[in-house]
Amino acid sequence: MSPILLSLLPDFALIALGAALRGALSPAAWQGIDRLNYLLLFPALIFLATLGRTPSAADLLLIGPAVWAIMGLGLSLAWLARPLGPEKFLDFAGMWQCAWRFNTALGFVAIQGFPPEYRALLSIAIGLAVPVANVLAVAGLSRGNAMSFGHTLKQIGLNPFFLASLSGLTLSILGVEFPDIVLAPVERLSQAALPVAMLSIGAVLRFEALARLDLFKLSINVIKLVILPAATFAVTWLLGLDRAHATVLVIFAALPSASAAHVLASVFGADREASATVIAQTTFLGCVTLPLWLMVLGGA
Repeated sequence: MSPILLSLLPDFALIALGAALRGALSPAAWQGIDRLNYLLLFPALIFLATLGRTPSAADLLLIGPAVWAIMGLGLSLAWLARPLGPEKFLDFAGMWQCAWRFNTALGFVAIQGFPPEYRALLSIAIGLAVPVANVLAVAGLSRGNAMSFGHTLKQIGLNPFFLASLSGLTLSILGVEFPDIVLAPVERLSQAALPVAMLSIGAVLRFEALARLDLFKLSINVIKLVILPAATFAVTWLLGLDRAHATVLVIFAALPSASAAHVLASVFGADREASATVIAQTTFLGCVTLPLWLMVLGGA
């Protein structure tokens, strides 16, 4: 078995453990765990990853437009599937966002089998992609909705992932160094991020979601898990990108939808259950397709 796939086995074991422990905690408790990861643990991981590698202008100029183009392609292709979706635009938009939003936790799991600098590049990609992904989602969901768009944009600007990436990049560029005693607590928090996230993913997965894979939801899954990474792989190969940047971009393109996308859908009044179903489907199927893409990258 590929060393990269072997490195994923402990994480899949944690997902299975999370599924087994689903009933041990209340839904509110699992939501609290997700919020802890969102506000503290993952920002610590992203901050350290970006702090550890000073990005070049080439990194920023390449990765930024690339991840925005990947998300734009997902948005455009899913829009073409509009006739297959629900009649109510708001419910469509709740699922539409799943075609370009991404699961950060699985991204960091997938990158573990590669050299450390790959994680820093992925952190840059996430930091540059998060605000754009959210703006696109809000733009779709706010159509015909009374919620203040400006207020929502303010919340996007305060996104912990974005702030962690921005602060890490800034301090790295400025050459600021911290003593070990200052970074040690942040490192401890970052080490907890992935195990906690895997348990939580396992706890929310529902096998019955696959039974609700209609033509529209299937289109979203194919776009997100097959077409986007395939197109990214082809373009990076044709352009002759170096291995590190190409690998990070393909992994980014191959990620399942963000696990919290249904929360935003609910806030705007869209069908929360439909969005959650698509997220569960991309996560289930992504646990199959993502290792396959890693095998392709490992042999490329």
